[in-house]
Amino acid sequence: MPAWGALLLLWAATEATNDCPAECTCQALETMGLWVDCRGRGLKALPALPVHTRHLLLANNSLHSVPPGAFDHLPGLQILDVMHNPWHCDCSLTYLRLWLEDHTPEALLQVRCASPTLATTRPLGWLTGYELGSCGWQLQAPWTYPGVWWDVALAGVAALGLALLAGLLCTTTEMLG
Repeated sequence: MPAWGALLLLWAATEATNDCPAECTCQALETMGLWVDCRGRGLKALPALPVHTRHLLLANNSLHSVPPGAFDHLPGLQILDVMHNPWHCDCSLTYLRLWLEDHTPEALLQVRCASPTLATTRPLGWLTGYELGSCGWQLQAPWTYPGVWWDVALAGVAALGLALLAGLLCTTTEMLG
């Protein structure tokens, strides 16, 4: 039976490396995951990554940003190396910052910004949400929500009802008294 087990593991490792991005090299890990090495490939965008990626090395490329949700389909991702890329530290790096904060907070001090000028050479972890910017996302002003107008109308009807009730009580009191 050990021979069959070894063959099964070898087959699983071979199948897993078939999903390897063309720009990278992959090795099967003993933990049934993949070591995906994309270091120094001149990448300007993330390649399609295999679901079984456990270790992802993206250092020394030309990456400027990471699209939101880029690692969401990689539940087993344990190691992510994104150092030495010309990161543009604005709102397009918010997802990467939050991912690193949740999984490997120490890496936030190793990832350095190349631009904009305000952030150049600063670690990603030192930037505030204000410095990263909003990419045009804005919360609606509270008075523009449809629910606010409904609340105002309801308050008006309640005030009118109270005024009518008070008038009715005054009229009734005068008639009895």
